[in-house]
Amino acid sequence: MASSCGDILVKEIDKRASGQAFEVILGAPAPDAKGEFPLSPPKKKDLSLEEIQRKLEAAEERRKSHEAEVLKHLAEKREHEKEVQRKAMEENNNFSKIAEEKLNQKMEANKENKEALQAAMSEKFKEKSVFYKDLLRALASRHFPETDIQWIL
Repeated sequence: MASSCGDILVKEIDKRASGQAFEVILGAPAPDAKGEFPLSPPKKKDLSLEEIQRKLEAAEERRKSHEAEVLKHLAEKREHEKEVQRKAMEENNNFSKIAEEKLNQKMEANKENKEALQAAMSEKFKEKSVFYKDLLRALASRHFPETDIQWIL
């Protein structure tokens, strides 16, 4: 069975149990319509030597521009790395200076404490020496009243 609607013709091709198949035929093309579309792109016109040279120069310019951009980016990256290294070294130096100052302060405090302790011990030993000399004199004069005890001291 074929039905027609304007410029469209529909033909039933085959009837099957699983479904139907149709062929749709469109009407004739309009008189001002273009012909079939080519499958491959149209051929390019032949390039002149000047055009080829111009394109090569433009490509070279693009390559140089890209290379300059890459070099600029690398220079910025190196500069950033140097800045980071400089900062790290500065912080390390500051830390070292602070640690050295703290160590010097601790050493000075320990030295002062040691000197004070030695002075206190020396004073204590002098006091004990005087005490024992007096004690020895007292004991010697009590037990040996007739002898000269200067040689003992």
